[in-house]
Amino acid sequence: MKITKYSVGVDYGTQSGRAVLVEVGTGRIIATAVKPYTHGVMDEFLPYGCTKLESDWALQHPTDYIEVLVTTIPDVLKQANVSANDVIGIGVDFTACTVLPINKYGTPLCQLKEFKNHPHSYVKLWKHHAAQKEANRLNEIAVARGEKFLKRFGGKISSESLFPKLWQVLNEAPEIYKAADSFVEATDWVIYQLTGELKRNSCTAGYKAMWHKKEGYPSKEFFKALDPRLENIVEEKLSYDIFPIGSKAGELTKRAAELVGLNPGTAVAIANVDAHVALPAVGITEPGKLLMIMGTSTCHILLGDEEKLVPGICGVVEDGVIPGLMGYEAGQSCVGDHFEWFTENCLPASYHAEAKEKGIGIHQLLTDKAAKLDVGESGLLALDWWNGNRSTLNDADLTGVLLGATLLTKPEEIYRALIEATAYGTRKIIEAFRNSGVPINEVYACGGIAEKNDLMMQIYSDVINMDIRISATSQTPALGSAMFGAVAAGKERGGYDDIKVAAQKMARLKDYKYQPIQDNSKVYEQLYNEYSRLYDYFGNGENSVMKNLKKIKQTNNLKQEQKSLNKAK
Repeated sequence: MKITKYSVGVDYGTQSGRAVLVEVGTGRIIATAVKPYTHGVMDEFLPYGCTKLESDWALQHPTDYIEVLVTTIPDVLKQANVSANDVIGIGVDFTACTVLPINKYGTPLCQLKEFKNHPHSYVKLWKHHAAQKEANRLNEIAVARGEKFLKRFGGKISSESLFPKLWQVLNEAPEIYKAADSFVEATDWVIYQLTGELKRNSCTAGYKAMWHKKEGYPSKEFFKALDPRLENIVEEKLSYDIFPIGSKAGELTKRAAELVGLNPGTAVAIANVDAHVALPAVGITEPGKLLMIMGTSTCHILLGDEEKLVPGICGVVEDGVIPGLMGYEAGQSCVGDHFEWFTENCLPASYHAEAKEKGIGIHQLLTDKAAKLDVGESGLLALDWWNGNRSTLNDADLTGVLLGATLLTKPEEIYRALIEATAYGTRKIIEAFRNSGVPINEVYACGGIAEKNDLMMQIYSDVINMDIRISATSQTPALGSAMFGAVAAGKERGGYDDIKVAAQKMARLKDYKYQPIQDNSKVYEQLYNEYSRLYDYFGNGENSVMKNLKKIKQTNNLKQEQKSLNKAK
């Protein structure tokens, strides 16, 4: 009798971490456990004392990541009644760039007594946008020097990337920068805790740290041009040793195995990024197929045969997603966050009462009401920039717009306009790829939104005028990580020697797809043209009102802080 083998996938999101236990032979998820982060996202205060954070900060606490491991992995084993003897591998994925400073022992600086009240000693989450000043300066210098690497990132490095965040630390907290033996991606740090070896993965290095498989990092001369103190940043705070995704990072140490309830020696995959690891989980291992990973934000991942320079994308990396192919990344900074903001800040009490009376969530109530509206009925149009624009403008200083509201405008009309805005943003990204010679022939989607919200996916299909296939699970990144865990174990241990073979056996899709309704698509064509005009008007420098408003806000905040300091004295 053949013994069923399993792999564990751990997916670290923005608000929580989750583990899945997966049958290696079929890809069937047999158990799932979720652990919300104890400290959540820290964007106003640190957990200790009253240290207030400035605007655009987003921090996390690394102990939350360990809590996820020690809580969820034993939980899925218990749920499924599976022995650790039958688990052959583990894979981990993470949001990125999510980075933290550590000392030579691997201890995060925020866990040291002398730094626990210092904001820069904590994890900077992917959506920490307070390094926009550094990102802007980096781009100016790169353009002035004619740096070729910039074109691989759509012409701009985002504040969500590694080096603006590190430069911010150096500028604002040189004592933290000096105390850090190195800065590491949170995903690599978690693997370090499991295996005892720090191995930096090629995915985050390529997409978030300007690293290139053939050319390496930008030159020392470039970093020196940014700031003389950064000349040797790679040697001093990072590493030239980069390990390819799809390979084995090591094996569980005895200590780690005791913490998570698995056996010492269990294979551990090189770490990965949450969006990128999802592609093989829906069966994408070849060019021309775009995957939208839809959550608080949306990542758009696409494979290609050759390196093309696409304006406004987040990056193109050889072997960045699937070995042997180019992996392209684009994205939208505000999707699920968009709708969450609206429900928390813009609804009358009567809507919450109605949802409670009907026994449904507030998002479901709004979706039901919005579904009854015809395309264009509300007269509303929105720009989806509540958290800046990642692609194709790559500008965190941009903000949201709602146009066409009247005294008769209903909440569900605004809710639908926000959904439509995110669909228009996705179409902008698709057009940027196609116009640059990167084909998109099929579209796939995964994540809780894609799995549960029929209205939203139909709107997306209508707006882009394409069919959309849906992942069979809301835990697609976690499934992808489990697949890489099975590859790390290898065929001899009951896994696979190649991610493409694993995808053939373990990928899972729903048996239906969304198809565009042509009458809707015709109206959306008109609305999209208006969206495009606003997109260019506010996004390409013709009207800088958004940035001017931010400057006024920041000036006022500084005045208020100074008043508070004066009172304290």
